[in-house]
Amino acid sequence: MELVDPDFPRKPKVLIADDDWLNRDLLENYLARMGAEVVSTTDGFKAVELAVGDPPDLILMDMQMPRMDGLEACKHLKAHPSTQFVPLVIITAMEGDEEKIKALEAGADDFITKPFSSFLLMTRLRALLKIKQLNDQLQARNRLLHQVLNRYLAPEVTDTILTDPEKYLRLGGEVRLVTVLFTDLRGFTDFTEKHTAAEVVETLNRVFSELTQVVFKHRGTFDKYLGDGLMAFYGAPLSSPDDPLRAVRTALEMQTVFEQLRAASDGLMDELRLGIGLHSGEATVGNIGSERVMDYTVIGDTVNVAERLTEEARPGEILISQATYDLVKDQIVAESSQSRAIRGRTEPVTVYALQNTPI
Repeated sequence: MELVDPDFPRKPKVLIADDDWLNRDLLENYLARMGAEVVSTTDGFKAVELAVGDPPDLILMDMQMPRMDGLEACKHLKAHPSTQFVPLVIITAMEGDEEKIKALEAGADDFITKPFSSFLLMTRLRALLKIKQLNDQLQARNRLLHQVLNRYLAPEVTDTILTDPEKYLRLGGEVRLVTVLFTDLRGFTDFTEKHTAAEVVETLNRVFSELTQVVFKHRGTFDKYLGDGLMAFYGAPLSSPDDPLRAVRTALEMQTVFEQLRAASDGLMDELRLGIGLHSGEATVGNIGSERVMDYTVIGDTVNVAERLTEEARPGEILISQATYDLVKDQIVAESSQSRAIRGRTEPVTVYALQNTPI
C-alpha cells in the first residue's frame, strides 16, 4: 500500500520523534518503502525545532522522550502558526483511555498503541494526509483571496470578509449608509499634451499608489480608478460610526500627500492639483455583474452627488456636502459655501469647503 493517493501533489515528508532506535528505524524503513521522505529525531525539543523550521506533512511522536516529552512537544507544535495544521499522531506503548485523553487534549490528531498493525497505521496515516492536502488547498485559496481583496480593502477588513465569504462575496447588493469619496487631477489634460506617455503613466502610478495607501490607512474601501481620478467609500462591507470622519481624514491626508509628491517631482507635477468631493447617504452596495465577473461597488444618487462635488472642487480644494458636514461638523473646520446647482439634480446642494487642518 502506498502512503498517499496518486493525486497527492508530491512525496510526503514525515517527521518521526522517538528515542527508541528500534522503533524509530522500523518506522523509518516502513515509511520510506511506502514512498515517504523521512526525517527523524530522538527528542521532543529537536522535533519542535525541525518541524517549525521546515514543516512536514505528518508527525509521528512518541509519548516519553528526553528533554521534552511528546505531549509537551505536541502542545508547542499545535500552538505555532506554521505547524498547527500538520497532522500529529502519538505512537506509544502506554495504554488506557487516560493517556489517549491527554494526547487529544494536547492537540494530537490520533493515538496509536504499540505494537500496532502496519495496515492500520498506514490507513490512518493516509486519511490524515488527505485531510492535510484538503487543508493546504483551502489555505492556498485563502491566500489567493487575500491577495485579491487586499488590492481593494485594508487587511483587517479582508480578514473579516474571509470569516464568512459566502455572506460578503455573494452577488447582489444591499442598501447601506456610506460616505463616497472621489478625487480628480486638475490640469491633467494639459499635462498629457506636454509630456510623454511614459511620464504620464509613471506620474499616475506614483500618485495612485500613494493615494490608495491613504484610503487603506483609514480603513476605506477602494472602488476603482477613473482615468485621472479614483473612487473610494466608507461604510461597507464593514460599517462603523466614524465612517464619515475617516473619509474626511482621508481627503485631508490625500491633499497633504499629493502636495508632497508635487514638491518632490522636480517641477514635473507643478501644473497638477487635486480636487476632492465627498457625500454621505444611502446607496446600494454589493457585488454587481455576473457570477464569473463581478465588481464590489456602490451605486445610487449618493455616488452621483459625490462625483459632481468633485467636478465643482477647485484645484487643491475639498468639497463636502451638507449631509457629510452634519455627520462630522463637531470635529472639522469647514467654510460654508453658497448652495450650488449640481449637474443631474433639480435642487441646489449646500456645499462646504473643508479647511486643510489636521483633525
